[in-house]
Amino acid sequence: MASNGVGDFFALDVGTNAIRVVQLSPSGSGAWSLSHFGYAPLDEKISSSSSPEALRRIGDIIMTAVGQSGIRTKNVVIGLPSSKTFTAVIEVPTMNEVELRNTLKYQIDQYIPMAANEAKVDWALLGPSLHDARQQEVLVASTANSYAEERLEFIESLGLNVIAAEPDPLAMVRSLLPSGVADARLIIDVGEQSTDLAITFGDSPRLVRTIPTGLRTLVKAAVQNLNVQEDQARQFILKFGLAPDRLEGQVFRAIEPTLDNFTSEITKSVKFFQTRYPDTPVGGIMLSGFSAVVPKFGDYVSSKTAIPSSIANPWQRVRVSQSDQQQLLSVAAEFATVIGLAQRRNKV
Repeated sequence: MASNGVGDFFALDVGTNAIRVVQLSPSGSGAWSLSHFGYAPLDEKISSSSSPEALRRIGDIIMTAVGQSGIRTKNVVIGLPSSKTFTAVIEVPTMNEVELRNTLKYQIDQYIPMAANEAKVDWALLGPSLHDARQQEVLVASTANSYAEERLEFIESLGLNVIAAEPDPLAMVRSLLPSGVADARLIIDVGEQSTDLAITFGDSPRLVRTIPTGLRTLVKAAVQNLNVQEDQARQFILKFGLAPDRLEGQVFRAIEPTLDNFTSEITKSVKFFQTRYPDTPVGGIMLSGFSAVVPKFGDYVSSKTAIPSSIANPWQRVRVSQSDQQQLLSVAAEFATVIGLAQRRNKV
């Protein structure tokens, strides 16, 4: 959503299980250096509550993370969780930007799941349609006014100045997608409670959706089917993953039905994309979040979709000092959204 031309800023990602803050400094074309970062674990009971007490705790944790990171600026770009945002790619007839602005102003109700006067809406022109020369594609993102204002007030009550807010999946694409990819790519970012999917082409997301399956869903399945405690089930999944030969394949078998549903949703998304863009094959799957750290996750998804997978690197354009690398080692895969927010070009 719109940002003002302000110099220094940092990015804030309030996740389900952690607060992440990052400040980057540009170093050459399309490259950055990590100036400051902070990471603070967050109890899921607190992050999922909107009680005044929970918000006070979240505020304290945010300011602790900012304080420990050494960030001095008050200007911040925040992420909006995919559960609170709606993102779609629409097609409209080719026209100039002024006409497009007017058209969208009067027709936006058709494209978003709420009344236009109850939503904050932002859009970006992606360029000509890939399958109809008379049309152009526009990425539309919206969030409810009530949620956006609440979040803004909350962050600003901490003494910070919000200069922009952006849906998490758009930020994630910015940090994870390598430059100059010729074909389409499917990015899978598995979080604690849900998974963000984006299929990209030409540097931009062309399909964005959220699947309500996350690491927590797999842990629940393992708890039920293996008769173990939650923290043990979590350890099993993160250590043995989807390897059919570890622990006699018990962990894999326990979570396979859940994974099967998950991969059928991924396959549906790929089919939907291929129907819309028949001449643009999805050439690879990029794994982020927990899908990058659960052993054999990529192999399983590739075997179900017949698309090769690799681990995405949110740090690919960021120079990180040796000591910071050491500190980040165990959580580096969780930074896709916050790095993408920090890599926003700071323009009005």
